[in-house]
Amino acid sequence: MADWKCELELSSDRVVTAGSEAALCDAIRRGADLRIYTEFRHNEHIDVTSDNPELIREVAEFRETVLLEDRWAAGFMTLRQPVNLPDGFGPRPSMSFFLYNQNGQQAIARPLLDGASLMGSPGPSLFLSDTNQMPKFHRLDGWDDETNGPSSNFIYDFNVFRFWVRDRWQEVLSHAADGTVISGSVEALGDAFASGREVKVAVRSLYKDLADNAAQAMDHEVFIQTGSGYYYTERKQFMAGSHPLVRVAPAIPLVYKSHNWDFGWLFVRTDGLVVSRICDPYTLKFHDTEDHFAIRWFVQ
Repeated sequence: MADWKCELELSSDRVVTAGSEAALCDAIRRGADLRIYTEFRHNEHIDVTSDNPELIREVAEFRETVLLEDRWAAGFMTLRQPVNLPDGFGPRPSMSFFLYNQNGQQAIARPLLDGASLMGSPGPSLFLSDTNQMPKFHRLDGWDDETNGPSSNFIYDFNVFRFWVRDRWQEVLSHAADGTVISGSVEALGDAFASGREVKVAVRSLYKDLADNAAQAMDHEVFIQTGSGYYYTERKQFMAGSHPLVRVAPAIPLVYKSHNWDFGWLFVRTDGLVVSRICDPYTLKFHDTEDHFAIRWFVQ
């Protein structure tokens, strides 16, 4: 069994106390899985009116990871429903697309799924006071509060941040946007897949259309695991559907703003074709787009 390794640790004020940002980026570049450990007290974060100071440990899965300019790592929670500790779920069904940057800056986008959403105009939030008067919560900005897709950027001073990685993925194929093989082979990918191994992809420039100027979008790679895969044995072409993922305009650090993010699924092929089925967070309506991207393929 592969062990998890802490490649970066930050203090409550987000100073590096162990590991390094470079080591974290190196692991993400190799396709490593990411989980982040934090600590907080119940009456500082969950219920500030409580007299319960119990320490809570949290480890969250960041199924989607991003490497920007080959030097800045971030991760998204892509499967989370809001929870109301210690009793169950939050009051409104939604996705909780938490985003953590390597420097500890955090964000959340929350497309609402209960059909009772507000339909106000997108724009900056009018009120930026700390939620529930939490002394360790610092809201940097907020967006689209009266819409179906509110988001905000913030810092919560967790007692500690530990970026844990499981570095066991093997790159078996890299190709250009037109499918030209750079290293490895489609056959190696097909053989590994047929033996039951999982498949992850790193898609270069996936967020480019969300940038203010797509032609000048910051270089980035997006890492996401796939589910079902298919190998055409005569044409020697592999294809797969991805797990759900979030897209956001490339920036350092990554942040949410009005109309700079969405979410959906990918259908990826080894000729570089990527079909994106994208959900508009404001309307929850879907549309499909096609483009070609350079992709690296990993197996474990």
